[in-house]
Amino acid sequence: MKQMLIGGRWLAARDGRTLPVVSPSDGEAFDEIPRGGAHEVGEAVAAARAALAGPWGRLSATERGRILVKIGEAVLAHEEELAQIEARDTGKPMGTARNDIKVLARYFEFYGTAADKVHGETIPFLAGHQVSLLREPLGVTAHIIPWNYPAQMMGRTIAPALAMGNATVLKPAEDTSLSALRVAEIATAAGLPDGVLNIVTGLGEEAGAALAAHPGIDFISFTGSNEVGTLVQQAAAKNAVKCVLELGGKSPQIVFDDVDMARAVPIIVRAIVQNAGQTCTAGSRLLVQRSAYDRVVGRVAEAFAQVRVGTPAMDLDCGPVMNPAQHRRVQRYIDEARAAGIPVLAEGSIAAGAPPTGFYVKPTFFGPVPRSAALACEEVFGPVLAAMPFEDEADAIALANGTDYGLLAAVWTENAGRLQRVAKAVKAGQVFMNCYGAGGGVELPFGGTKRSGHGREKGLLALEEVSSTKTLVHFHG
Repeated sequence: MKQMLIGGRWLAARDGRTLPVVSPSDGEAFDEIPRGGAHEVGEAVAAARAALAGPWGRLSATERGRILVKIGEAVLAHEEELAQIEARDTGKPMGTARNDIKVLARYFEFYGTAADKVHGETIPFLAGHQVSLLREPLGVTAHIIPWNYPAQMMGRTIAPALAMGNATVLKPAEDTSLSALRVAEIATAAGLPDGVLNIVTGLGEEAGAALAAHPGIDFISFTGSNEVGTLVQQAAAKNAVKCVLELGGKSPQIVFDDVDMARAVPIIVRAIVQNAGQTCTAGSRLLVQRSAYDRVVGRVAEAFAQVRVGTPAMDLDCGPVMNPAQHRRVQRYIDEARAAGIPVLAEGSIAAGAPPTGFYVKPTFFGPVPRSAALACEEVFGPVLAAMPFEDEADAIALANGTDYGLLAAVWTENAGRLQRVAKAVKAGQVFMNCYGAGGGVELPFGGTKRSGHGREKGLLALEEVSSTKTLVHFHG
C-alpha cells in the first residue's frame, strides 16, 4: 500500500481508510492509497507553512531553480519506471506515457531555469521618491489535479509554484495518484526540503473539498469539471483566495476548402483519439466548409477507421477510458447519438486481446451533427468526433464560438489573411493555424475563456499567477 507525503513523512490516513487503485486496462485493483481527509489536509497545510518559515523561505531564486533542475534531471533518469507507473495507472499507451514523463521533466527544467529571471520594476514617480515593484510568492498554494494527465499536470502546476518560492499541497485524482507519489520521492532525493511539497491522497469530495476550503491556503489551482470548479471557486471566495481554473473545452477544428489534406487529416484524427479523447483540448468538433465537406469528411473517415484501441503494452492509438463512470458516460453519448439518427461515418476498433473487463470504448465519428445536438455542444471527454458543415467565414466563426467553452481551436486554410482573421475572431485561449496542439507546450501560456475557466498556466505567465506584487515607495527628500 502506498502512503501520502506530509512534512517529509510518509503516512497512512489517520483512520486507516484506503482506496483501491484500479487498472483501466482490465478493471482489476492492484494497489491501495490512503483515503485522506480534512485532518491530513490540515497537517499538510501546516507543514507547508512551516517550510516557508524554514530554509525554503530563505533560499535565493537561483538556489530554488537549481533544485528544480535537479528534479527534472532525476525524472528523466527514472523515465521508464515512471512511464510504466503512469501507463498502468491510466491505461494509456506506453508511447504516450513516455512522452508524458518527458513533458513532466521539461516543466521542472523550464521553471527551474526561469526562477531567477523574474525581475521587479522601478516606477517613475514624484520628485524625491523612489518606487520599486517586487514580485513575491503567495505563500501556501493548493493544487487539485485531474486523472487524465497526472504526471504532466503535476509538473504544470507544481513547478511554477515552487520556482516562485511557494510551498505546496497537492491533491491528485483518486484514480491516478501513483506517479505523483513516486515523483515526490524523486524530488525529495533531489534535494527538495521537507514540507515544500505535500501530497494528500483521497476523494475529491473529502480531501479536495477540505483543501479548497482551508483558511491557510493562499492560492488554488484546479483542473476538472465545471461543476466541481464552481464549488472550488465558491470555497476560494469565502477565504478571499485567488484561483486558476481550467474547466474543459469543446474545441473546433475549422477546415476551409483549400486545406492541405495530407497534413491536416492525420492531425485531426490524432487530436480526438489521443488519450482516448480524455483531453480538455481534444479537437472534438470538425467544422468543414460545405463545398469541401464530403471530400474532407471522407478522408477523415478513412483514417478514423484505422484507429485501434488496446492495452498500454500494445502501444496502439489509444487505451481505455479511465473508470466505469467514464465508460458509461462516453457510451451514453454514443448510444444517444445513434438513437437520434445521427449518421456514423466511421468507427475504430478494439484490438483482439484487450481484456473484456477493461473500460474500452470504440472510437466513433459522427456527421453531419445538428448544431443543437449534445455532441455539438457538450464535452464528451471520450474518442467521439462530431462533423458539421459551415457555409463561409462568418458562419465558421459563429459555429466555432457557439458553445459555452473557449479553450482551444485550430484553423486550416492556405489563405494567410483568412488564417489571421479567423484566429483573431475565435474565442479561445489558444488558436493553432495549420497545426494542432502543443506537444506539451510548456512555454506557451494556456487557459480558457467562458466556461473553460480563467487564469493562465504554462509559460512565464504562470509565474505571475502564483505570485503577487508589492509596491515600495521611498521618500528620500
